Amino acid sequence: MLSDRMLARLTILTPDAGVRLSGRSQSAVYRLTGGRLGGRFGRGPVLVLTTMGRRSKEPRSTVVLYGRDEDRLVVVGSNTGSERPPAWALNLLANPEAEVQIGRTRMRVRVREADASEQPRLWGLMSGQYHGFDIYRTRTARDLKVFILDPM
Repeated sequence: MLSDRMLARLTILTPDAGVRLSGRSQSAVYRLTGGRLGGRFGRGPVLVLTTMGRRSKEPRSTVVLYGRDEDRLVVVGSNTGSERPPAWALNLLANPEAEVQIGRTRMRVRVREADASEQPRLWGLMSGQYHGFDIYRTRTARDLKVFILDPM
């Protein structure tokens, strides 16, 4: 029989919690290996996104799945379907300039939210790479924002 304490620990280790925990260390591993390790999540490629903390004003890095739309990059602020958006998305809304690292290449980007005419096509691009986005969409009442990252 599992104790209440053991059950509480197991509920923390849901697949989504695993995604969050692995993301914390994946950024460092990705940077150290130039993306050779940690460069994919399922079939989708990932990048390291560095935003400016909206409160701390300190750089904050996280690994996110991305897609390519011509010369632009696309990311989804899903936070695994949580009712709260990811901190990096809130940071981008406060300051739309960021840095991305893909492999060993780093570049500055200006970020904007996809408009209503772009969103369906870009959502299809992203959910085609990672079907979890469609599941996340059913878990929350909030709109999952699609962001476009334009190289500067």
